[in-house]
Amino acid sequence: MTSIVAPMPLTATLTKHNANNEQIKRQYLSFLKEAKRQSELTVDAVAKALNRFEVYTKYRDFKAFHFEQAIAFKKNLAEQRNQQTGEKLSKSTLHSTLANLKRFFQWLSGQSGYKSRIRYYDAEYFNISDKDMRIATARREQKAPTLEQVKHAISKMPVETEIDLRNRAIMAFTILTGARDSAIASMKLIHVDLAAGKTEQDAREVKTKFSKTFTTFFFSVGDEILEIVTDWMMYLRQEKLWGNDDPLFPATLVKVGVKQQFEAVGLKRKHWSTTTPIRKIFRDAFESAGLPYFNPHSIRDTLVRLGQTTCQTPEYFKAWSQNLGHE
Repeated sequence: MTSIVAPMPLTATLTKHNANNEQIKRQYLSFLKEAKRQSELTVDAVAKALNRFEVYTKYRDFKAFHFEQAIAFKKNLAEQRNQQTGEKLSKSTLHSTLANLKRFFQWLSGQSGYKSRIRYYDAEYFNISDKDMRIATARREQKAPTLEQVKHAISKMPVETEIDLRNRAIMAFTILTGARDSAIASMKLIHVDLAAGKTEQDAREVKTKFSKTFTTFFFSVGDEILEIVTDWMMYLRQEKLWGNDDPLFPATLVKVGVKQQFEAVGLKRKHWSTTTPIRKIFRDAFESAGLPYFNPHSIRDTLVRLGQTTCQTPEYFKAWSQNLGHE
């Protein structure tokens, strides 16, 4: 007689969260943001690390944590591969992920309901080896384009639509000011003073690193670069009649076209909510110019290296560096 195996309950196979875990995670992420004043990017990285661990443990309650879980997860993580490149995760990714988990479980060991279940020093098992630590924390020279490569990429960008003009102006503005992509995405027209040749990165409105307010004077990278930015701002003010509080680089307006498909039709009077579109603009520009992709942040390294060759004195280079927002 054939035995019949009862099917696993549907709820068991589709479990994607643990209610207790979700509650304590919210407390911890709030602690990082409000008490420790961590940035959104840092908090997001912690949340991603916790999700990796939960997926591996099949959302087992954190109260059941044991140091052997840390050892097993660490081995599993070392075998995982980057979804885009197909290569194993870098040592720096391993280090940051495991360090975030270590700090979380150390904090958790002091919380009510967890004190008697989790030992503080069990979180030490998330540590990577000394050799991997040296590899993960080694300082490497970042890949950055030359000024000539940036200008070449800009010169090859299309200028047929206002979206094209915006994209080209973003590339030009980045090399002109060295601003980070998060700052660029949140800037308003009022923050740029063309007459004085400067940008006011006001942390009350602009998303700057460590919420620091500072003034950036335009770098000497060529009249053609300044002209592109100037023409763009004049277009926004004179042609579109936008004012000081409107975005310097507005998001793309998407509507349903004649083919009943979503199409980019122009610009909308709002900022981007993320920096992803800016990185795509950079990728498309460099690839269309037959160059390797350089991300927006690499332009800051371009300016640092330019300063190293043009600044004649240590004092001059210090001023150059401070213009990028460095201490």
